[in-house]
Amino acid sequence: MSRVVIVCGAGNNGGDGFVAARYLFNFGFRPSVFFIGALSKLKADALVNYRAAKNLKIPVKPVRREDAAFKKALRSADVIVDAIFGVGLNRSLEAPYDGIIGAINASNAYVVAVDVPSGLDGTGGGIYGICVVADLTVTFSFPKKGFFKKHAARYTGRVAVVDIGIPVRTRL
Repeated sequence: MSRVVIVCGAGNNGGDGFVAARYLFNFGFRPSVFFIGALSKLKADALVNYRAAKNLKIPVKPVRREDAAFKKALRSADVIVDAIFGVGLNRSLEAPYDGIIGAINASNAYVVAVDVPSGLDGTGGGIYGICVVADLTVTFSFPKKGFFKKHAARYTGRVAVVDIGIPVRTRL
């Protein structure tokens, strides 16, 4: 069975990571879930999904930097799910995010980004200092404009668009 590591941030993208952990758990996987940040900073949906994962007894480990336990998990992973930042990111990434993303990029695992690779500007295609290099980006409802600009394809890998029920009128 594949070893999956999911790295979650405190925003909605992190909430999507907790949802992925629940689905994988329900399919018989035992994902290793790491959370960056303070639990008190979890946004509403992310908090709901964090609690749902905890209710299933899915261990969620805090990671404050690219420490030994985190690096060991990445080295043994077959798949890493990047659920750190989504389309709302609008600032340069500094510690601890730069080191954590660097450790993800240094792994030999297959990397799946949730919605956008963390560090990529989903609108303009620029990079906020450092960016996850994904093999696959699973994006919601429509491809982001930034995926087609600059060198974004280096970071997105293959892009899969999934429908999550957002009405067409609100997509424009």
